[in-house]
Parts: sequence; structure tokens; C-alpha cells
Amino acid sequence: MKKIALFVDVQNIYYTTRDTYGRAFNYRKFWSNISTQGEIVSAIAYATHRGDDKQIKFQDALRHIGFNVKLKPFIQRSDGSAKGDWDVGITIDILDSATSVDSIILLSGDGDFDLLLDKVSQDYGVHTEVYGVPQLTANSLIKSAGMFHAITEDMLL
Repeated sequence: MKKIALFVDVQNIYYTTRDTYGRAFNYRKFWSNISTQGEIVSAIAYATHRGDDKQIKFQDALRHIGFNVKLKPFIQRSDGSAKGDWDVGITIDILDSATSVDSIILLSGDGDFDLLLDKVSQDYGVHTEVYGVPQLTANSLIKSAGMFHAITEDMLL
């Protein structure tokens, strides 16, 4: 049975589905679909922690589905900008998993991950897939993925 690792850039998926469709991604349906393709041996959702009740309930729901939720504090800078980026953490975890899985599935539209997907595909022979909102997913990420899946309205709540 194919071994699958899932990695979710929660903020990226939240904002791209909200901005494009005005709706949230259906993580339960996604999990159900992926689990028919093989064994999900690792599933990590990367989010920021602001401490509000709605966000805590959402994170608990992700855990209930089967995700390990990693949280980073949300930092609001004095100039109004914010920081809560998980790119390095996601990269480390994907590299760590590349030797023990057949397929890596990344939910993100962030083009910063294109070189990472190229590396795990070329150096480890791992099949890579990306799920993202087409209009808001970097072309370089789409091209680097072994397979790109457009997040469409049927994948939303």
C-alpha cells in the first residue's frame, strides 16, 4: 500500500479559498478522498495561534480528523504587518519524511516550495502532489509538482 504524507499550509489555504470562493476548505472530505489512495502515515497542518475560540475549535477539528497541528505564535509588528510563516518548518518536515513515504501531498499555493518539491522528487524519488486554488497558486509550484490538483468549489464547505 502506498505511504502518503500530507502537509497543509493552513493560512495559505484559508486565505486563498476565502478570497476566491468566500468559503472554507473541507478538510474532512479531503482526508476521506486521500485515504482511499493509500495509507496516510503522516499528516501535519501548520497554523498560527491567536488564541481565539473559533480558531481553537478549527484546530481541534483538524486533530479529530487525524492531523498533527503545529502552531506558531501570530506576531503583529508595530508597523501593522504580521508574521506567522511556516515555510522553514514545512520544508524540514517534508525533507524528514521523504525517505519513508511514496507520496508527498502539499496543500499550498506558495511558490517558495517549488525547489523543495523538485528536490524530494529528484533526490528521493518521491511522487509529489499540490492542491491549490489555481488563480492564487504560483506557476513555479504547479510546474514543480508531479501532479497539481485545483481546489474547486466541490472541495469546500
